[in-house]
Amino acid sequence: MSSEALHLSLLSKLAAGINADGPAIEVVADASSPDGVRVEQLTEQELRGYEQPLLVVRTSGSTGRAKRTVLSVEAMASSAQATAEYLGFEGQWLLALPVHYIAGLSVLTRSLFAGTRPVLLPEEGTFTPAGFTQAAESMLEKKRLTALVPTQLARLLDSPSAQTVAVLKRFDAILLGGARASRDLLTRARHHGLRIFQTYGSSETAGGLVYNGTALPGVKLAVGAEGRVRVTGPMLADGYLGDPAGTAEHFPLIDGERWYLTDDAGTVRGQRLQISGRLDDVINTGGLKLSAGQLTGHLEEFFDQVLVVPVPDAQWGQAVGLGYSGPTDTNVAFAAVRQAIGPHAVPKRTKHYRDGLPMLPNGKFDRRKIIEDLSQ
Repeated sequence: MSSEALHLSLLSKLAAGINADGPAIEVVADASSPDGVRVEQLTEQELRGYEQPLLVVRTSGSTGRAKRTVLSVEAMASSAQATAEYLGFEGQWLLALPVHYIAGLSVLTRSLFAGTRPVLLPEEGTFTPAGFTQAAESMLEKKRLTALVPTQLARLLDSPSAQTVAVLKRFDAILLGGARASRDLLTRARHHGLRIFQTYGSSETAGGLVYNGTALPGVKLAVGAEGRVRVTGPMLADGYLGDPAGTAEHFPLIDGERWYLTDDAGTVRGQRLQISGRLDDVINTGGLKLSAGQLTGHLEEFFDQVLVVPVPDAQWGQAVGLGYSGPTDTNVAFAAVRQAIGPHAVPKRTKHYRDGLPMLPNGKFDRRKIIEDLSQ
């Protein structure tokens, strides 16, 4: 089956599920398939107890065991409606992300709810500026949208052609999520006048539910113990398939409302969210605690890509590890870190990736691979 045929078949199955004429489906990464994915139909017995389930989406599993998140028609419809209400329009989408992740699937479901036909990338196997530009030029609707991860946007803006810049500027919204976007990348995007919306969300929230730091309509934000961010709204998933304990842990009832407890720490002021880092990003090195997110913010001023991680260390318990790309000289950057935070924050284990940090298919850095590299 060609990539185009796969996506058209997937659209048909999603439409059937939305209309209650077909079973829920799960799109699974499968390296043995020519398309890299396979689509499985779930039985009523597997989904007993769920009300009109549409999708089961597996999390990336970048830091632990992958979960199978159950999303209903209502959750996906609410996500699409809240996005359209926030932006002020619906339109035609360009699909540039893998369809076994929530961001790619959301492009398809939002297209169905909007009544527009999504545009697909040429069958080249990998994302390229030329392929993206070709697909964007074939869009016919007046309002145009796409969703990208920072790595894709960076490729489009690295020595961009006038043609690529022109098609990027024609998008009314470019949703950017999946990983942290560097300040340099956002500055370049603003320089070209691109309409960037940084998104925050996950499979458990049917995709992004905070855009440019502001909660979408119908979404409520709060902060609990240890600064843990929690969210609620009609786009929440029903839970984890086959994992009632995980569902109860991450989707508790609080004051009569069902919330999703994220793994992120942050602050909430009204409907504004500021993420300070993951709850597990605190590095305890020699008895001194350090926020990996804070250190990342400093190092991004000096390198193209940055990932700060804890690395097991016999002497310090944990050592500060750094995977980075771009300039190879770390002296100026580390001197700035020493002055701003302290000597304990200077990375003790480093690895330079000439061709960019290892990535997962959804655009996130491959945290486990980088920790393995730094541990050698």
